[in-house]
Amino acid sequence: MNYSSSLVHPVFKQVGEVADQLKLETYVVGGYVRDLLLKRPTNDIDFVCVGSGITLAQAVADKLGDNVAVHVYKNFGTAHIPYHEFNLEFVGARKESYRGDSRKPIVEDGTLQDDQLRRDFTINALAISLNKQSFGELIDPFDGIKDMKGKMIRTPVDPVVTFSDDPLRMMRAARFASQLNYDIEPDTFSAMTSQAERLKIVSQERITDELNKIILSPVPSYGFKLLFHSGLLKLFFPELVLLHGVEYIGNRAHKDNFFHTLQVLDNAAKVSNDLWLRWAAILHDIAKPQTKRYDQDHGWTFHGHEDKGARMVPGIFRRMKLPMNEKMLKVQKLVRLHLRPIPLAKEVTDSAIRRLLFDAGEDIDDLMKLCRADITSKNMIKVDKFLKNFDLVEKKMAEVEEKDHLRNFQPPITGDEIIKLFNIPPSPVVGEIKDRIKEAILEGEIPNNRDEAIEFMRTIAREKGLVAND
Repeated sequence: MNYSSSLVHPVFKQVGEVADQLKLETYVVGGYVRDLLLKRPTNDIDFVCVGSGITLAQAVADKLGDNVAVHVYKNFGTAHIPYHEFNLEFVGARKESYRGDSRKPIVEDGTLQDDQLRRDFTINALAISLNKQSFGELIDPFDGIKDMKGKMIRTPVDPVVTFSDDPLRMMRAARFASQLNYDIEPDTFSAMTSQAERLKIVSQERITDELNKIILSPVPSYGFKLLFHSGLLKLFFPELVLLHGVEYIGNRAHKDNFFHTLQVLDNAAKVSNDLWLRWAAILHDIAKPQTKRYDQDHGWTFHGHEDKGARMVPGIFRRMKLPMNEKMLKVQKLVRLHLRPIPLAKEVTDSAIRRLLFDAGEDIDDLMKLCRADITSKNMIKVDKFLKNFDLVEKKMAEVEEKDHLRNFQPPITGDEIIKLFNIPPSPVVGEIKDRIKEAILEGEIPNNRDEAIEFMRTIAREKGLVAND
C-alpha cells in the first residue's frame, strides 16, 4: 500500500530529500502513522533512519531554514526539532535487550526490522518510507493494519516478553484501548495479568502519566476496568480497589462503590475535559471503606466520607506524583463539598446558597457538574427528579450570585483598614469584626458592598466601645 497522497505536508518531502542526499534509509513511524491512518490529529512526528538520527536531524534543520533549532540528546541518540505546529523527533533504527531488574534497555544500532520488533503494539509498528524511490510505501510486518480494522491491541512478539522487558507497556495497552475503544487481544491481556507485578519497577511518574491519559479518554471507565481485572490497579491505587465489593447484612446491601465511581467518572467525562474535575470524580467517595457502618434503622451509612476523603487527597496526590498546588486544592475542595448541594435540592434558601457560593468560589460550576455526575441510580424517574431539583438550585444560585457576587468573595473591608480606622493593634477583635461582617453578608443581613459593610462595622465597633478616627 502506498500513502504518498496522505503525506501532504512539505516536511515529509524535505526530510526525504535530505535522507537521499545522506544515503540514509528513512521512515516516518509509530504513533504518527497510526493516527494518520485513523484520521486522528497529532503534531508529534517520529522519524527513524538506518544510521544516525542526530546527523539526519541536523541536516534537516539546515534545509528547513535559519530559525530552526535542533535539540540533541546524545545519551539517547535522538534529536528534536520544533517546527511550526509540529514536534519532529529523529532517531536511528535500533534493537534493544533488557535486564530483568530494569526497564532501561541495552541499545544497539539496528535495521528497520529491528526497530519495528522493539515496538510495543502492532498498531505502533507501522512505517512509511520517505526515500524518493519508495516514497509513501507502508511497511507493516505484523499486520498492524489488520489489527486497526479489527480494533485490537496486540504485541508484535510474545506479549510476556514484551511486558516483562518494559512493564509500562501494560499501562499503555490499557491506555490505547481506552483512547481508541479497542479490545486487548486475549493472549496479550493474559500476559498483562501474569506480568502485572513487574509494574513495580516502573517509576510512579511514568505510571501516572499513562493513568492521566486514560482518565482523559472518552470513556475512562473502560481503561480502569482493564487495569482492575488485570491486577495492575491494586499495585498503584489500592484505595480505589478497596471500593470494590458489596457487603450484605440480612437482605440489606450497599452499592458497589468502585463501579459507581467509574460511572460518575464517565458522567463527568461527558460534560468536561478537565482532568481535575475527573480526578474529583474518582476520589469523591474514596473514604467510604473507612467510614462504612451498619445502622439497624438506616442500613449502611458512610457518614463523614466527604471530609475524610478530602483529608486523603493530599496523600494520594503526593504518592501519585500529581501536582501539589492549586490543582490538588481544587480536587480536595470538590471532594469535601460534593454532598453540599444535595440538601439544597429539597430546601433552597438564600443563606445556604450564599454559603455554598462562598465555600466553592470559582469552582462552583465544576462542583455542580460533579453533583450531577454523582446521580447513578438505575431508576430513571429518580434521576430525572434529582436533575430537575439541581436545575432549581442552579437557577437560585444565578439569582443570588447576580445580587451578592459571592463566587469570588473578598471581604469588603480589610483587617488593615479596621486597624487604621480605630487605631488599634492587630488583635483577635480585628478578626472578630471581619468574621461578623462576613456572616452578616452570608446571612443576608447586609448586601455585599463596601458602604453597607462600613456602616455595619461602625455598629459593631460601638458595641465594643471602639472610636473611629474620623
